[in-house]
Amino acid sequence: WLHAVSVGETLAAVPLVKALQEKYPERRLLITCMTPTGSERITAAFGDSVDHSYAPYDTPDAVARFLRRVQPKMLIIMETELWPNTVACCYKRQIPVILANGRLSEKSARGYGRVPGLSAPMLGQLTAVAAQHGDDGARFTELGLSAKNLYITGNIKFDLDLSAEVKQSAEALRQQWSGTTQRPILLAASTHRGEDEIILQAFGLIKQSVDNLLLVLVPRHPERFNQVGDLCREAGYSLARRSSNDSVEQADILLGDSMGELMTFYGACDVAFVGGSLVTNGGHNMIEPAAWGKPVLSGPYLFNFAEVSSLLLSSGGMLISRDAQELATTVVELFDHEARLQEMGDQALSVAEANRGALDKLLHIVEQALPAPKR
Repeated sequence: WLHAVSVGETLAAVPLVKALQEKYPERRLLITCMTPTGSERITAAFGDSVDHSYAPYDTPDAVARFLRRVQPKMLIIMETELWPNTVACCYKRQIPVILANGRLSEKSARGYGRVPGLSAPMLGQLTAVAAQHGDDGARFTELGLSAKNLYITGNIKFDLDLSAEVKQSAEALRQQWSGTTQRPILLAASTHRGEDEIILQAFGLIKQSVDNLLLVLVPRHPERFNQVGDLCREAGYSLARRSSNDSVEQADILLGDSMGELMTFYGACDVAFVGGSLVTNGGHNMIEPAAWGKPVLSGPYLFNFAEVSSLLLSSGGMLISRDAQELATTVVELFDHEARLQEMGDQALSVAEANRGALDKLLHIVEQALPAPKR
């Protein structure tokens, strides 16, 4: 049983799921989530090669009924989604529980620390935590995880696979978007409420110097697609929508209102801004544009990806902008200096490639904890 709460965790789990299917072809794999968008991603990524349902509510009776029905031999939880009753019920039934790609920000650690009577026993019942970084691991142990059950594996998001099919799709999309005039393309990915206005303000400033720039704007949450589209029109920009397969030839902005295409969008753009970072959400996965060799731009709020952002910043593969003016200045400078743009993308790619390997470490932990099949 693998639990991925929503879209981000599902995408992170893709290389793990494929590796588990290859390593244990005789075992069934159930993937659960908590959101409709997460469910759509699971179905799109794995089809009928896995079983899929929503996870039970974290009450003893609901979890007990679920476990009786499913009878899992192991539970793998992606990243941070820890529920005390679920962990306790598995512990009682001697079902190993592994937290994979575990991360725990200072903010989240403070939250767990406010309820030590729940968090300490829960962490004490985990079979293993495969943490992304030593800082994450230290916070887990401070809250009650046994040090012998802690492993620092790195971030499995670095182990993503850019297939030939995805590369071909990205190249086709790039040609479609850039057209005969070779329009430069700025992608603003996974934006949140309050962030789109800043992006649009920056876009207006950029266009004073790069007038044929195409902005591809991808809100994080589907329920905001129409609202963000209205914001674009109210700001005076012509809008195309990806869901309608509109031509972008006469459009200022392409609204990325489709699902499951963001990885391809990263491959098709020239520069990528990763959202959730100009507001206090804590940032989203900047490994994906880095793996494409794209310059990565971000706002200052990065606590969800503290280690990854530190690596990219120190390498020169990522730059931080704190407001619309700084973002506009950075983008204009990159498009004015093609060699600098290429160099920054190469530096981001070097970080992505140098930090692969967490998946193999995680698979070893799974192998050690997985009960042998009954004969």
